[in-house]
Amino acid sequence: MTGIKSPTVRHRRLARELRKHRERAGLTTEAASDQLGWSRSKLVRFEAARTRPTAADVNAALDLYGADMTDRAALVELARQARQRGWWTAYSDVFQSSYVALEDEASEILSWQPSIIPGLLQTEAYGHALLTSGRIGDDEETTQRWLQARIARKALLMRSNAPALHAILDESVILRGPEPDVMDEQLRALVAAAKRPNVTLQILPFSVGLHPGVISSVVVFEYEDPEDPAVAYVESVGGEIYIESAPHVRRIKVEFDRIRDLALSPDESVGYIAAAVKERPPS
Repeated sequence: MTGIKSPTVRHRRLARELRKHRERAGLTTEAASDQLGWSRSKLVRFEAARTRPTAADVNAALDLYGADMTDRAALVELARQARQRGWWTAYSDVFQSSYVALEDEASEILSWQPSIIPGLLQTEAYGHALLTSGRIGDDEETTQRWLQARIARKALLMRSNAPALHAILDESVILRGPEPDVMDEQLRALVAAAKRPNVTLQILPFSVGLHPGVISSVVVFEYEDPEDPAVAYVESVGGEIYIESAPHVRRIKVEFDRIRDLALSPDESVGYIAAAVKERPPS
């Protein structure tokens, strides 16, 4: 069984259900782990979604908890799904956290970006420019591997069950970038992406002054099933943070809504980007 940094949606759901069944059975983690012959830490890791249980582990726990056959079948299947390899595992050398797994299963993605174009909307050339400017020491082979992974990831927005993406970009993201030809291509790609029914794009202009998003970027993943709570992701120089506490995620969504209300409308934003392409000096 492998420990993970941040659980996938199915894994988190399985962890919640195992905890609920134990509590319904009136057992503490100490009592349950003793009767299962497990260490308490093993059961705690399962219920906190820090380790994926096998189907045998799930069956053993549900035997003890007295779960009916319907619940047992559903949770054993969920355990199998939680251990399946997603497409991103082919890029495990690149995707070393569960961000892409959470993104891949989301029904809606809210993204506030004060510095760069969101990954799902980046062109290959723009992505290459970012990688070569920000990943010091990588050779060209490693950079190409990152680009291959990013291209595979972008297919998410073109699937039949693609999530809705609402991206808000600071105005500086449009004005600051790599060489003019690369940035022109990227801006045109943004205008094209905004025409998709599942993509909403807004620009937050400099004129708003200080605002709730000045500190860092944030992404919120929401899921179709109400049993799967939203997850917020914050990235900084110090590392990645996954926020799963419902009150904290709600607070982040309120801040996102405040930024959205301050931003240009989607139509105004697309018009601004299109005008920015025309006004850029020739390369």
